[in-house]
Amino acid sequence: MDSFIFSINATVPVFAMMILGNIFKRIGIIDDHFASVANRFVFKVCLPCLVFLDLADTDIRHHFNFKYVGFCFVATLFSIVSIWVLAKLFLKDKHSVGAFVQGSYRSSAAILGVAFIQNIYGTSGMAPLMIIGSVPLYNIFAVIVLTFESGHDSTDSSDNIRRAFINILKNPIIIGIFAGLVASYVNLTLPGMVTKSINNLAVMTSPLALLSIGAGFEGRKALAKLKPTFVASFMKLLGWAGIFLPIAVWLGFRDQELIALLIMLASPCTPAAYIMAKNMDGDDILASSIVVATTLLSSVTLTFWIFVLRMMSYIH
Repeated sequence: MDSFIFSINATVPVFAMMILGNIFKRIGIIDDHFASVANRFVFKVCLPCLVFLDLADTDIRHHFNFKYVGFCFVATLFSIVSIWVLAKLFLKDKHSVGAFVQGSYRSSAAILGVAFIQNIYGTSGMAPLMIIGSVPLYNIFAVIVLTFESGHDSTDSSDNIRRAFINILKNPIIIGIFAGLVASYVNLTLPGMVTKSINNLAVMTSPLALLSIGAGFEGRKALAKLKPTFVASFMKLLGWAGIFLPIAVWLGFRDQELIALLIMLASPCTPAAYIMAKNMDGDDILASSIVVATTLLSSVTLTFWIFVLRMMSYIH
């Protein structure tokens, strides 16, 4: 029951923010221009600040676990590459490939990972190491996939590679990740006023992103994309966890390690997927649909996974 209540508390407020965004637009408090500006602001400012602080607060040199980070890296890489290949083969609307791939693998790892582990164990534990092993790949491949699947007419593969490389170097989230890793490695201590200012921007990430998703969500168009939404949501909430959690247990991961992996594998698709799709000419309708669906269903699926892991005494 505690796990169920926590999952509800973690996901219902998120879904409620999306509903509020839609209501605010309908009654004229916000409009499409606000949503567009908010998307750009979150993408270029708030999200980079969030991932920077998450990683800068991690003592990489003293708490680095190669086996654990390596597992996170391999599981994430396999998820991305396999779902991209399958999407290229079977998804009829090729413009939707980028958003579909993102929605199938990209978790709310940075936001929910720390929250879940702190709620259960009172410390952030293994979440920062999971973030190191997965979040850079999330964002690098999001840029690559959206660049190659953006619908540009260019058929020159070298041109696509060049654009992907430039987009990776320019991507604000990736810049934030690597800045955070450097800050963690050199044990950088920022003045309190600087840290608080960055944190003030970081905490705006989810509310602004979710309001924008709600304001931009077009129900009728989303209904036309039910099949890809369902498949992506199934893989995000159940598929990858069903594949990799047994392997993680076999490798000896327990407690905080498993909870962090669960968030990586089975938490709802991050609103950042919608933000990036919107900013990189992807299918933002499908992206928002996947974010809404996975957020709504995750209170049930995450509770299911936590119940199974506790029942089998893999977490305490």
